[in-house]
Amino acid sequence: MTPRTPSRPVGTVTRGTTNPNRLRRMDRWIAAVHGAALRRAADPVAVDLGYGAAPWTAVELLARLREAAPRARVVGIEIEPARVAAAQPYEREGLEFRHGGFELPLTAPPLLIRAANVLRQYDEEQVAGVWERLCARLAPDGLLVEGTCDEIGRRHVWVALGPEGPRTVTFATRLGSLEVPSDLAERLPKALIHRNVPGEPVHAFLRDFDRAWAAAAPYASYGARQRWIRAVRDLTGHWPVVDGPARWRQGEVTVAWGALAPREA
Repeated sequence: MTPRTPSRPVGTVTRGTTNPNRLRRMDRWIAAVHGAALRRAADPVAVDLGYGAAPWTAVELLARLREAAPRARVVGIEIEPARVAAAQPYEREGLEFRHGGFELPLTAPPLLIRAANVLRQYDEEQVAGVWERLCARLAPDGLLVEGTCDEIGRRHVWVALGPEGPRTVTFATRLGSLEVPSDLAERLPKALIHRNVPGEPVHAFLRDFDRAWAAAAPYASYGARQRWIRAVRDLTGHWPVVDGPARWRQGEVTVAWGALAPREA
């Protein structure tokens, strides 16, 4: 049974800041880890939720997903009607734009929801409710990816969730821009950014990552990638890293959500 769609979109208008190629790290990760599910689906629909003042991220998402799943479709959803009107000239086969919010104005559950830089303006206490609402709209093998990046996509942190809730946290960066791994703290998603304080798991993780990075300094002579791989390999002895060298080489590391989840007050 399709959930009843509210008469008014749910959510508030974001700043709408966007740039071409800003979400490339997130898109490539999605294509790598979720591509098989998209290929298997009879109707692989992905949502770019809150794409902003320009439609570039939705256009790029379609191109990147189709490299992994040629039948993928993308629906860009924005709560600001003027942004939808401005995006509609970019519609093409497999790409459309709709007015809406967290209620998702779709007739069938999507296989992917990507919400990048959407929840930054919300209070931390609101995040769990938004996650729950969006996860309830996913297809049974669907994925919600929610996170934050800088303006040109050099640093990005996101949470991946299934219908059951949060699964993993991924840290991704252009390695040449990194001084220490904890530089990524400024891009933690809303659920974690205020928890980067002593006593919280995410703070301990970034502390240990910096220590591993320092210990891997001799590998810097082989390049930042080799130093990152060595540091992440050291982390696996203490933290539940769930990916492997193929992703580490991309300047990524993915950790089980349960290890970084905020402590209860």
